[in-house]
Amino acid sequence: MRFATIPSETGTILCPEPLAQSPNQLLQSIGNISQLPHPPINESFRYTSQLHQFLLGKHLLLDELPFPIGQIYEHYLNGLIIFEKGITTNGRQFYCQRCGNDELNLFASFDCFRCKEQCVYCRNCIMMGRVSQCTPLLRWTRPEFSWKQKNNQILKWEGKLSQLQAIASQRISEVIDLPQELLIWAVCGAGKTEILFEGIEKALHQGKRVCLATPRTDVVTELRPRFESAFPNVGVQAIYGGHSDLSHSSQLILSTTHQLFRFKEAFDLMIVDEVDAFPYSYDRTLQFAVAKASKTNRTMIYLTATPSHSMLKRVKKTELEVVHISKRYHGYPLPVPEFVWCSNWMKFLKKGLMTKVVLDWIEDRLERKRKTFVFVPTVQVARQVYALFEKSESVDFVHAEDPNRNEKIQKFRKGETMMLITTTILERGVTVPEIDVGVFGADHENFSSNALVQIAGRAGRSIEDPYGEVVYFHYGKTNAMVSARDTILEHNKRAGQPSL
Repeated sequence: MRFATIPSETGTILCPEPLAQSPNQLLQSIGNISQLPHPPINESFRYTSQLHQFLLGKHLLLDELPFPIGQIYEHYLNGLIIFEKGITTNGRQFYCQRCGNDELNLFASFDCFRCKEQCVYCRNCIMMGRVSQCTPLLRWTRPEFSWKQKNNQILKWEGKLSQLQAIASQRISEVIDLPQELLIWAVCGAGKTEILFEGIEKALHQGKRVCLATPRTDVVTELRPRFESAFPNVGVQAIYGGHSDLSHSSQLILSTTHQLFRFKEAFDLMIVDEVDAFPYSYDRTLQFAVAKASKTNRTMIYLTATPSHSMLKRVKKTELEVVHISKRYHGYPLPVPEFVWCSNWMKFLKKGLMTKVVLDWIEDRLERKRKTFVFVPTVQVARQVYALFEKSESVDFVHAEDPNRNEKIQKFRKGETMMLITTTILERGVTVPEIDVGVFGADHENFSSNALVQIAGRAGRSIEDPYGEVVYFHYGKTNAMVSARDTILEHNKRAGQPSL
């Protein structure tokens, strides 16, 4: 779309091409307008409530708004909607206002039918719709929406917290009123979700807007029913790839970090679960998305069992407060992984074979009908291992691009399959009781220390079966394997000693 800048009684305003009154007006791309005018707010203007609720806290392309251009433009003229450039430029340096990308190799140009020019667009967030030099991003200015809950009993969770959970929960509630950051360093199975409930309830009562963001879709789908059960009257909204319905707004949102590109200054309380997980820990644009979606005076809470080195440095410098939970909610220690040498597993796989020690371990679990995760380093290895067992109805495999991933996980939960071969996509966020865990090819470079800790954390999570078995099958111990086991032993050693 092209725009004209025209004078008005309140100063210069933008006029989109479909609404231009005269063919003599100079129409140009928003990217070519040096400074976009923003009309002052008309306090007496009767705005459209549906548009208000749809756009509040969001940062969207014009095409994403299911409202007539004339209606949108009327709200702009009355100062309630701001048009912003999608791509800004300083010579050859480009910057995407939606995702924060400024890497030249992640921009490209094309012959644009809208602005009739060579138009630069951002490739980094293209999956959200194309942001280019001629596409504006729109956001709501004010008035704010009143989220304050009328129901005195928002939280319906009736569970009980352990002593260590209660300490963390209390501290979370205390920082809700403060513009600060807090790290909850809790071992796998410590009950991180439950310690959030009290603080979230306080924030909701105060009319604050809350987002729990995570890098993984599986974590969102895992958490959704638990939050809907705990907060049945709030209207929990889950947003992730393929399920990003923006037609309504909620006070409590569960979202993948990717989807936060579509928000701006929306949340008073931002909780980032699995903060060390790929791709969030490696992708600064996802970190930008979290920061952009948060208000300036927000409270930021990080959750993880395996904090990154950079985060631990901040803790050491006292730049980041930490609450440490070294004990699982049921009080039992973390399962310590066993190292089992399995010969040259890659060589065996190329021949369509599996080493005897691994085969015996897998067949033993299938005979005993014991639920088992078998983690493998790559999708190719997953297919090769599955090929050895595909005649068994008790075995299945999943990976990140598997379109039937959720269905297969649910079948595994229900016991319709007993063994799930998986890549590291399920290293976190999926809780299945009474399970053993094997890591096939634990010496592979794809298995970092943090990944191996998270994988081990899948076992022993229920009070009915707190001693699940964890085995790292390898062709030579790696530093990552040793570090993972040492980390688990250290947690067990200091269990019950919270560090505040």
